[in-house]
Amino acid sequence: MQMNVGQFLARRAFLSPGLEAMVEPAAGGRRLEFRELNERCNRVAHALRAAGVQRGDRVALLLMNGAEFVESFFAVAKIGAVNVPLNWRLVADELEFILKDSGATVLLYAENFAPMAAELQRRAGKTDLRSWVQVGGEAPGFAIGYAAWAGAMPADEPEPAGSEDDLLFIMYTSGTTGLPKGVMHSHRTVFWSALNVTATADFHYKDRYLVALPLFHVGALMPSLCCVYVGCTQVVLKAFDPKAAWELIREEKISTTLLVPAMLQFMQGVYDPAVHDARTLRWVLCGAAPVPVSLIEAYAAIGVEVHQLYGLTESCGPGCLIMGEDALTRAGSTGRAYFYTDVRVVGVDGRDCAPGEPGEVVLRGPHNMLGYWNRPDATAQALRAGWLHTGDVGTMDADGFVTIRDRMKDMLISGGENVFPAEVENLLLGHPAVADAAVIGLPSPKWGEVPLAVIVGKKDAALTEAGLLDWCRGRLAGYKLPKVVTFVDEIPRNPSGKILKRVLRERFGTRLNAPE
Repeated sequence: MQMNVGQFLARRAFLSPGLEAMVEPAAGGRRLEFRELNERCNRVAHALRAAGVQRGDRVALLLMNGAEFVESFFAVAKIGAVNVPLNWRLVADELEFILKDSGATVLLYAENFAPMAAELQRRAGKTDLRSWVQVGGEAPGFAIGYAAWAGAMPADEPEPAGSEDDLLFIMYTSGTTGLPKGVMHSHRTVFWSALNVTATADFHYKDRYLVALPLFHVGALMPSLCCVYVGCTQVVLKAFDPKAAWELIREEKISTTLLVPAMLQFMQGVYDPAVHDARTLRWVLCGAAPVPVSLIEAYAAIGVEVHQLYGLTESCGPGCLIMGEDALTRAGSTGRAYFYTDVRVVGVDGRDCAPGEPGEVVLRGPHNMLGYWNRPDATAQALRAGWLHTGDVGTMDADGFVTIRDRMKDMLISGGENVFPAEVENLLLGHPAVADAAVIGLPSPKWGEVPLAVIVGKKDAALTEAGLLDWCRGRLAGYKLPKVVTFVDEIPRNPSGKILKRVLRERFGTRLNAPE
C-alpha cells in the first residue's frame, strides 16, 4: 500500500462502509456513510483529473466546514495534487498573495464566497488560476457548478498518485506579523501526525467528534483526518456557535472535540445545566493558547475533562498533550511530548534548560514540516539540526511536563524582569466579571515596559480599572501586574483563537502615560 493519505478514506470505506462518516446540521441534516463520502470523493478526483490537474499541481479550497471540504481534500490527495486550504476570513489582497505565492491553478469555492471569487477572477492575471468551481447555487459564467462537475464522473477508485515525501498540503500561517508563510506537509509527515495523534490521544472507533474549528486550520484538519483514519463520526459545525455546540453535544451524543480557550469561554457563558447535557463528552482538547486554570476547573465542575495540547502548523499538530487525571492535578501544564515526538526546552546557547527554567520549546519528530514554501531562509531558521524551533517560551519540570509561558516575541521586560503576558492573562480571566483579556507591553520611562491589560467585561458586570487593579494585587508578583487597564468590546483574534497582539500594539502600545 502506498503511503498516500487519500487512501485513509478509501480504506475506511472498505472496512466500515455503513458507518456514519459525517453529520451536517447546516446542510439540511445531511448524513453520509463512509461508502457515500468516498464515492463522492472519487467523483471529485476524476473531475480534477479531467480538468487537467496533475501530480504536484496546487488546488485551493475556499470552503467552509462540510462534506465538500473533506471530500475535496481527500480527492486532491488521491491524485497526488497539493491542497491549499484558504482562510475564508481574509480579504482579496491577502488571498491574492496566497494564490500567487502557492501557484494554485484551481479554486474550489463555496457559493457564499461568490463575490470574493468574482473579485479574484477580475484579478486573474495576478494569479495562476485557470479553473473555478463553485459549490452550491448557480455558478457564474467564469465558473463550473460543483454538483454537475463532479456528478458526471464515475465513483470508482482512481489510480492513486503521490506518496511519501510528495507534498499533500501547503497551509499558510495566520500572518499575525508580516506576510504569511506556506507550511509544507507531505503524505509522510501527515501520516506520522495521524499515527502520533491516535497513539497519544484517546480516540476510539465509533467516537462522535464535533468539528468546531475551521478546517483550513491544522487544529481542525488533523483531527478530521484522524476521524477517518480511526473510524469516528464527524458532526460538523459550519461555523462556531456556542449554543449550537451545546445542542449538538446533547443531540448527537458527542464524545470528543477540539476547541480553543476563547470557544470554551463562550460556551461557559451560555451553559445552562437545565438544558444542556454533557454526559457523553469524554474530553475536550484545547489548544492554540495556554488554557486558564480557572476554565479547566469550571469544566471539571460539570464533569468535562479539558486536555490542554500544544502544537503548531509547522509540526502538523502534535507537540505536547496532557490527559486524564493530570489535566487537573497539573492544570496549567500542556503535558508531555506526544508518542512520536521529542521535546526540549533550550537556552540561547542551545543547551537544555534546568527543570523550571524558561527557554525556547523545540520539537523533533517525523511529523515536522518539510519547510516553508519558497522560503529557504525562513526554513533554515526554523529547522535546525533536526529540531523545529517554535519561538515559544516554556518550562519543563523533572517529570517532562511542559508549561507554555508565551511567545518569545510577546514577552516584555519590566525593570529587568521577564513578564509573560499569558501568565497575567490567565490571572485576569479568573476574575468573575472578565469575559476576555489580553496583555501587551506599554512603554515606561522608568521600567522600560509595564503590562497593559485589555479587557472585555461580562455583560452587565460592574467592572472598573481601579477595582480590577485592586483585585490583582497580591495574586502575582508586583512587576507582573497590569499598571493600566483599558476596556474594549472585543479582543482581535485569528481563526485559531490566538490574540492578534500586533493589532493591539498598533492601537494601544504607543501610549506614553504609563504610571511609574
